[in-house]
Amino acid sequence: MAVREMVKIDEEKCDGCGLCVPSCAEGAIQIIDGKAKLVSDNLCDGLGACLGDCPQGAITIEKRDADEYDEAAVEKRLQEIGRAPVAHSAPVTGGCPSAQVKTLQPESSAENVAGRRPTELRQWPVQLHLVPPTAPFLQGADLLMAADCVPFAYADFHKDFLQGKALLIACPKLDDGQAYIEKLTQMFAQGGIKSLTVAIMEVPCCSGLVAIIRSALANSGADIPLEIVTVGIGGEIK
Repeated sequence: MAVREMVKIDEEKCDGCGLCVPSCAEGAIQIIDGKAKLVSDNLCDGLGACLGDCPQGAITIEKRDADEYDEAAVEKRLQEIGRAPVAHSAPVTGGCPSAQVKTLQPESSAENVAGRRPTELRQWPVQLHLVPPTAPFLQGADLLMAADCVPFAYADFHKDFLQGKALLIACPKLDDGQAYIEKLTQMFAQGGIKSLTVAIMEVPCCSGLVAIIRSALANSGADIPLEIVTVGIGGEIK
C-alpha cells in the first residue's frame, strides 16, 4: 500500500452512461448495478484520462492509500474482458489516441528550408476536456489557456502566445463550465503551474472563460500570476 493519486467516482452524480469505460485503457472501470465503479485499485494508474469523458463530472482524482499500480494485473484484466493490451512505450493515459498524454519534441527555432515556421506546441492533448489534472506537462509550466477561436483569429498565435508555454483550449459558450471549474481547481491545486495567461476573444461570451478560471483559482487557493489578453475579431490585440 502507498499514498498515491487515484480515480474517485461519485455514485450520486454518476448516471451509468458508460462513457468512462472505453476511455480507461487499463479496464479499471466497469458499470455495476447501473453505476461506474473502480474494479480494483491496482488497475488504476491515477492519471485520470477518464475524467474528460464523464458528462456528469462524477470522476475526480484523490490522494489515498491504495495498492500499487500493477501492469501484470492490467494485462490479465484486459485479456479477461477481451481488450487490446496497453502499450507501455508511452505513458498510459487512455484508449483513444486523442487523449494520450505526450510531450512533443520541438523543431529547430529557425524556419526550415521550405520557409515553414516550426510549431511551438510542446504537448498533447490540448483540449481541456481531454487533459487529466495530473498531466506531467503541467508541472513547472507557464500555462496558456486559450479560447477555441483565438488561434484562428490571431495569425501569430504560436510565436506571440504559445512559445515556451503549455496549452489548454476551451470554449466557455459550448462546453460545460461547471465541469471545467472542477477540473481546473484540481489542476491549480496541484501546485505545479508557475503562471497563467488567458487569451480570449472580444465577443461577450468569451469572458466566461475568465470567470471559469477565476472561480477555479479561488476554489484551489493557489496563488498563480494571471494575465488576460483579449483578441479582436479582426485579429488585433485589444
